[in-house]
Amino acid sequence: MNENPFLESLLRWQLLAEKYVDRREFLKTHVKGALLLAVGSCGLIPSRLLAAPGIPDIGIARGAPGPATRAAIGLLGGIKAFVKPGNKVVIKPNMSFAYDPDAATNTHPEVVRELVALCKEAGALKIRVLDHTLHRGDPCIEGVRQACRIFNGDIVHALSNKDFYKAVHIPGGIKFKKTDVMKDVLDADALIAAPVAKTHSSTGVSLSMKGMMGLIWNRSIMHWRYDLSEAIVDLCTLLKPHLVVIDATNVLSTNGPGGPGKVLHMNTVIASRDMVAADAQAVHMFQWYGQRLEPRQVKHIRLAHERGLGRMDIQTLTKKKVEV
Repeated sequence: MNENPFLESLLRWQLLAEKYVDRREFLKTHVKGALLLAVGSCGLIPSRLLAAPGIPDIGIARGAPGPATRAAIGLLGGIKAFVKPGNKVVIKPNMSFAYDPDAATNTHPEVVRELVALCKEAGALKIRVLDHTLHRGDPCIEGVRQACRIFNGDIVHALSNKDFYKAVHIPGGIKFKKTDVMKDVLDADALIAAPVAKTHSSTGVSLSMKGMMGLIWNRSIMHWRYDLSEAIVDLCTLLKPHLVVIDATNVLSTNGPGGPGKVLHMNTVIASRDMVAADAQAVHMFQWYGQRLEPRQVKHIRLAHERGLGRMDIQTLTKKKVEV
C-alpha cells in the first residue's frame, strides 16, 4: 500500500493518545448518553426530536442500491417520518464528477431515484436534487438526471450561479461564521443528505457532514482560511439534514474524493436521523486506506460529537439491519 500522509499523521496521533483517550472517551460518551436520556425523559427535548419506541438510531440495509435505500429508511419508520404532504425537499447527493457509479465518486443514481420516489410517495410538493459541483455541472449530474427523468420534472440541478445563493450568518459557528447557502435549502422543509462513502485527502473521509460543503457558494475558503475540519463542524451547526442516507453500495477506500482508487463493493446503505452517527457508522464499518479506523480518529466527526451535533459513540446506539 502506498503511504498516505493523512493516515500516517492519524496513526501517529493515535499511538501517542491511545492509552489516554479510551478511558476518557468511554466516560464522556456514556455520560452524554445518560444525560440525553435523562433530559429527554424530563420533557426538555421536544418529542418530535426523539425517535418513536422501537425505532433504531441507525438503519443498515444490504442489497441493490434502490431497494437497500428504501429498506434502510424503512427501518427508521419510513420516509413519512421525515417528509410530510406539501413539504419542499432538497436532496443533496455527491455529483461532482462525470464518472460511472462503479468509480464511487458520486452517489449512485439509483439511490437518488429511490429517494425522489419516496418523497413523492410522501406527498412532497417540491423536490430538488442539488449540488455545487466541482467540475462542469451538466456532465457531472447527467447520470442522476437520467435516473430521475421518469418523474417528468426538472428536479436535478448543479447550481453554479451565485444568484441561486443567499448570504447568511452561521450562529453556531466558532470561526466560520458566514457563507452563501443555496436559497432552495434555506426554504426547504426537509433536507436529505445522500453522500457516497469515500475517502478525502484533506479530511480522511467524505460523508454527510463533509458533503454539506456542496450546498454553499464558496467552499474553497474553508480550505485556505480555516482549519477545514473545524469549518465543517461550524457549517453543520447551520446545515443539519433531517435524514442521512449514505450510499455505501460502492465505497472509494483510497484516493478520494475524485479517484481512481480502490473501490469496495459493499452493497450497503446506512440511514440515520443523526449525521454524526451515520458518518461514524460508515467509518467503523469499512476499511479506509487499507486500515480500520474508529470515528474519533476523524477530526470533524470527533469535534461534532464534542459540540453536541450528534453522537459518534455508535457502540451505545441502537441499530437494525436487513438484507433485501
